Amino acid sequence: MPLIIVRNDITKMACDAIVNTANSSLLGGGGVDGAIHRAAGPGLLAECRTLGGCETGQAKITGGYDLPAKYVIHTVGPIWNGGGHGEAQLLRSCYAESLRLAEENHCQSVAFPMISTGVYGYPKDEAFRIAADTIEDFLRFHEMAVYLVVFGRDSLMVSQERFADIQQFIDDNYVDEHSDDQLERRRRVQGSMMCNAMPVIPPQEPKKKAKKPLLGGIFASQDEAAAPSLPVCEEAEAGLEEALSQIDESFSQMLLRKIDELGMTDVQCYKKANIDRKLFSKIRSDVHYRPKKATVIAFAVALELDLDETKDMLMKAGFALSHSSKFDIIVEYFIARGNYNVFEINEALFSFDQSLIGQ
Repeated sequence: MPLIIVRNDITKMACDAIVNTANSSLLGGGGVDGAIHRAAGPGLLAECRTLGGCETGQAKITGGYDLPAKYVIHTVGPIWNGGGHGEAQLLRSCYAESLRLAEENHCQSVAFPMISTGVYGYPKDEAFRIAADTIEDFLRFHEMAVYLVVFGRDSLMVSQERFADIQQFIDDNYVDEHSDDQLERRRRVQGSMMCNAMPVIPPQEPKKKAKKPLLGGIFASQDEAAAPSLPVCEEAEAGLEEALSQIDESFSQMLLRKIDELGMTDVQCYKKANIDRKLFSKIRSDVHYRPKKATVIAFAVALELDLDETKDMLMKAGFALSHSSKFDIIVEYFIARGNYNVFEINEALFSFDQSLIGQ
């Protein structure tokens, strides 16, 4: 199962388990911790009192009580102190230990908040990179739906340098294409006026062709006499059959061919694309499968296709990249730079309020 980024209130997630960013006492606090305790009811606090607290980077599990989730996994994230005090290792451990507990308790789905990015002050872009990398490593060897739940757009943000670079790329390719200065508008208006001012010429009747006699004294036009013996409908049908016999390979055929050419396994491909195994099975079993555009791009990223190959794969599924779409421009930005990390691409897409790939 893939890593799925969603904008939601984590207390509303109907997963097997949700993760709580707790303090070391496990007795409730502010932010996500307080919201989860309020939604779960007093039973959660009563069970937490029996756990004896929790160390930073570790995790403990309780029941979900009044929450839609069956379990709550409590983990204590590190406080940001500049990055030189083992914060990254501790944050990575929060995700790894929570996933371990979810697996041990046979969870099929788990939802995480962005750990330590609130009052603990962990930089959002670095925290996201650690979360995505740790979850990706886990999903290479396990089947589980993992949700990263963010409440607002500013909860997940690419670095300011990368954000500015992408914004400039969008401006260069999107704004210019949609600009409409006064000179251009004036030219179109003048052209329209000239067309309207031109006199209308009535259509001419076609000249009648001379007829020549056929056998039996019947006359026919020269066109009719020269017409082939094959009826028109049969001609058209034969041409259509010939055209259909030359149909190009489908999206599914190209995908499977590329997987073989690159020496990848199916599992490696759909996991790298952040695609669900069941969806991949449908694609493999149906040569005429019609995917969504985001699915095609996710596989192009997994296969590390260049821009021309990506456009070719999109075309086989009936799509194209267009500079009239911010989504397309952002995807083009990453592929043109050889960055095929689906989670970084999704982080950027999310930051610009675009739909995500894969999932």
